[in-house]
Amino acid sequence: MNAQNSSSRPEVPQAKAALDSMKYEIARELGINLKQGYNGDLSSRENGYVGGYMVKRLIEQAERQMAGTQH
Repeated sequence: MNAQNSSSRPEVPQAKAALDSMKYEIARELGINLKQGYNGDLSSRENGYVGGYMVKRLIEQAERQMAGTQH
């Protein structure tokens, strides 16, 4: 990643829709009212929970792929 890349821009642009879908799914699961567009009414903690759970889920998916299992 070079200095000009934004940290919020996916490395694989084709994955953007799937990542957005995951973000809203996780927010719903956590009971966080994340909506498309402006979310300035949410706390840093709420946004951090969503991002943290996204990372956790992505790591779990990668581990399952490495192990050769799907779920």
